[in-house]
Amino acid sequence: MSDISFHVPWWFGPLYALAQVLAWPHGLGVLVVSLLVAGIPAFVITALLGKPLIDALRRAAARQTAYEDAPATHQAKTGTPTMGGVLFAVAPLVALALYPSRETLALTVLVVACMAIGAWDDLMSIRQQKNRGLRALPKFALTGVAAVAFLAIAGVQSTTLLGIGPVPPLLWYALSVIVVLSTTHAVNLTDGLDGLASGTILPPLLVLTCAAAIGGSKPFAVSPGIPLFAAATAGAVLGFLVYNRHPARVFMGDTGSLALGGALAGVAILTRTQLFLLLIGGVFAAETLSVIIQVASYKTTRRRVFRMSPLHHHFELGGWPETAVTSRFWLASLLLSLLGLALITRTA
Repeated sequence: MSDISFHVPWWFGPLYALAQVLAWPHGLGVLVVSLLVAGIPAFVITALLGKPLIDALRRAAARQTAYEDAPATHQAKTGTPTMGGVLFAVAPLVALALYPSRETLALTVLVVACMAIGAWDDLMSIRQQKNRGLRALPKFALTGVAAVAFLAIAGVQSTTLLGIGPVPPLLWYALSVIVVLSTTHAVNLTDGLDGLASGTILPPLLVLTCAAAIGGSKPFAVSPGIPLFAAATAGAVLGFLVYNRHPARVFMGDTGSLALGGALAGVAILTRTQLFLLLIGGVFAAETLSVIIQVASYKTTRRRVFRMSPLHHHFELGGWPETAVTSRFWLASLLLSLLGLALITRTA
């Protein structure tokens, strides 16, 4: 009996390897592929654009003014270019180029709308030369409009919550709007130290990339555009962190923090993991809770629970160096995100 040989096309090897990787458990395969396909290009583009953007912001006199009540050490940050968060626009462009879909478009609209709201706030602060832009009520109202637009563009969704199951549509959509409102402003509150918000948001984004593959029999439990969008955002954040780490050469401003919060909330909504954000984004939740507790305590008892809020300032005034606060918050975010991934995996 003669030997029979087959010609294997050149592309079969890489395709087979990709299929094997996608089959890795707990969404890790989808995470790796999404980072390779979307995360790395977004990182490279953002890192390359960072230096020209900083120069342009300097020429435009788009400079940070330290908050009057911030710790004294923050006054040295006055004059640093701000609005660097426009770099995060790279992420939706990469995701749309790779996988144009209704979900990817909806996420893009949400992120760009939040970025525009933040840019308006930043421009007002720059013009007034005070760290006070839009008032809270208009900012919340505009973010709510962005959330409604996002849900409308995303189309009819399966109104289920991972870990609970089907819920009434009205409850699901109301919760989703609340998630956008709370997450965007929680990330905004966290953006107070060099690299703090950008480093803290990376683990949640990576976990939500994994969540896109959990709960289904196929490699992607949702539209492939969703994990690609999350991975592209993570790549853009990492590219921005090249310039935002201590000592920061540029700040993201509300332009970036609201955009990142919108991205995190949008991906959580489309992966049905809204409720898990309290754990995965536990650092952001703690920062927000510290402000609520501080304000409520002072208004009712005229006493402060924390040395200063948000929480990162409490530790700063307690003697922690800025880099120590940042690195420990990053570590806390990583641990909480891993715990969230374990819980999502167990629940799905």
